[in-house]
Amino acid sequence: MADVTRMTATEIAALIAGGEASAVEVTQAHLDRIAAVDDRVHAFLHVDGDGALEAARAVDAKRAAGEELGPLAGVPVAVKDVLTTKGVPTTVGSKILQGWRPPYDSTIVRRLRAAGTVMLGKTNMDEFAMGSSTEYSAYGPTGNPWDLGRIPGGSGGGSSAALAAYEAPLAIGSDTGGSIRQPGAVTGTVGAKPTYGGTSRYGLVAFSSSLDTPGPCARTVLDAALLHEAIGGHDWRDSTSIPAPVPDVVAAARAGATGDLTGVRLGLVTEFSGEGAEPGVMAAFRDAVDALTKLGAEIVEVSCPHFQYALPAYYLIAPSECSSNLARFDGVRFGLRVGDDGAHSLEEVMSLTRDAGFGPEVKRRIMLGTYALSSGYYDAYYGQAQKVRTLITRDFTAAFEQADVLISPTTPFVAFPFGSRTSDPYQMYLADLFTIPTNLYGGPGISVPCGLSEGLPVGLQIMAPTMADDRMYRVGAALESVIGTLTPPEL
Repeated sequence: MADVTRMTATEIAALIAGGEASAVEVTQAHLDRIAAVDDRVHAFLHVDGDGALEAARAVDAKRAAGEELGPLAGVPVAVKDVLTTKGVPTTVGSKILQGWRPPYDSTIVRRLRAAGTVMLGKTNMDEFAMGSSTEYSAYGPTGNPWDLGRIPGGSGGGSSAALAAYEAPLAIGSDTGGSIRQPGAVTGTVGAKPTYGGTSRYGLVAFSSSLDTPGPCARTVLDAALLHEAIGGHDWRDSTSIPAPVPDVVAAARAGATGDLTGVRLGLVTEFSGEGAEPGVMAAFRDAVDALTKLGAEIVEVSCPHFQYALPAYYLIAPSECSSNLARFDGVRFGLRVGDDGAHSLEEVMSLTRDAGFGPEVKRRIMLGTYALSSGYYDAYYGQAQKVRTLITRDFTAAFEQADVLISPTTPFVAFPFGSRTSDPYQMYLADLFTIPTNLYGGPGISVPCGLSEGLPVGLQIMAPTMADDRMYRVGAALESVIGTLTPPEL
């Protein structure tokens, strides 16, 4: 049998469906790969080998019994450690939840199980999804398989690194300000943020409730679409879930793979046309735009003047919501508890627990958010930021009257070395400069590899109107048909 770890999810599914390999054999191959390389990559926080093999055996038994299975049955998947998994450690990259085993599955995990995918384990992430490099994980950083001395993006760097290191063919991430797309860009993989409300947040440990969006990560656009189809759709448990079917993203990806974009209008966002981006990133982006033009796409320049305010607006809205959401981690109900020795009051236990359990970036954002929501400052900060959010939404609405999708680089720079931005939070926050507007708007976005700069991957971002996720998959697959996939060096 060929090395299944180098195959796409679509190829693995066909191999299993055709009887050329069992789900157990495929799962064991990926567990062996994790054992061989993850001590260097550190993509996983927890590997559930026994659970994975048990799930794989169940898939093989159902197939042997003649049951009809889904298109991803038997395919392994890695899950960002922000989603609750029954009986499996869920830490959100934080000491405050070290050792916590949830009593229930998130909706995303339930749907993964229902689809017959095999969960390999939980991937590393910036603590509570706050970061752009996975350096803020309480359990140590993840390396980028292209250069283990560089970051794999964040907050979902573990999921993207697992893909690039061939430890998993599929992964789940969550995107609050770019945490699926930015890691995808810097690891040469595909990362898609669905429309807000298009995937359920039930069981997703909340960072910023009006922004958090779980979504698919893969090595090809079609694989991402198949995973999106499996996890998406309405969920009555999530009050923000959209009561509408998932757009036909799989058909769109297959259509795009033909390489025909005749009649498709691509909006080039003038505000993201080069300012602040590395020259090599812009060169790869421009080459990709030329390639899309040759496929028949029409390039239309669009102006979104309020995008320049997205970063400051985001860093008022997201911290404000996080300061509220993280109040539940108090050392009383679950997780870490410090000072519970009878010598401290309840208030002291809470204070000691939060001081020991939260890392510096989480503390920074809690303090920012608490200040922005405080009496006398709410209207000046949080209220103003929400007004900016409305203006950004209007920019998107106007732009989509001129173009079918908008395009930009995914992130201004390639993967940077560990430690090069941690001392300057603003420089770290710039990693999400191009991705944040989509989160504030609520629409879908995808990052697709578009070339290399200095030997490191560059991503092209495609943004679509809300509930038009299929458009981004069509354009992304068309780009992939000419650019191809990127192969990192051997580990």
